[in-house]
Amino acid sequence: MHIQNTRQAYGLIAVLLHWAVAIGFIAAYCAVYYRQWFTVKDTPANWTVLQLHLSFGVSIAAFAVLRVIWKAMSVTPVDAPGPRVEHLAAHAAHWALFAFMIIMPITGYLGTGVGTEYFFVVDIPKFEDTAVFRTVVAGWMGLTFKEFEAPLDLVHKRSGAYIVWVLVLIHAAAALYHHYVRKDFVLVRMLSPGRSSR
Repeated sequence: MHIQNTRQAYGLIAVLLHWAVAIGFIAAYCAVYYRQWFTVKDTPANWTVLQLHLSFGVSIAAFAVLRVIWKAMSVTPVDAPGPRVEHLAAHAAHWALFAFMIIMPITGYLGTGVGTEYFFVVDIPKFEDTAVFRTVVAGWMGLTFKEFEAPLDLVHKRSGAYIVWVLVLIHAAAALYHHYVRKDFVLVRMLSPGRSSR
């Protein structure tokens, strides 16, 4: 089993980081929709699920940063055989997913009006209570938190409700297409570290 990527396969670290971010996104979505659909505002259950959503968001941010660093330090396995237009579309979708792996946690944290009880173990202050907010946003920019939060909240909620889901579905559909139609190793090499794409 390879720890690092090769030109033919993903290594263990890349695979673990990929699935850590994927599971984090799924868990964050489950938490936020459970909160909306099955809890009542201002109840302990509502607060608990909100804190789980925020905790998963912080985890996604940490894993996403590690994943970007690892990607920059590692070789990328070669593309599966196919038309150039497919390769270009796949790379564009991957970069879009990478962008939202960063955008979603950042906008979520900056635009949240409560602190994060990180899995009920560590308290992370809300952005409004930080020196950065007081100095940069309130001081230099002259904005209240409500003014600062509104566009971030719009980006976070609109992107989360529509754009990210579309990208994730395209990504999953492409992986299944490669596995069941093309019958190549695109999906298998992300499930089995070191598995060759050729």
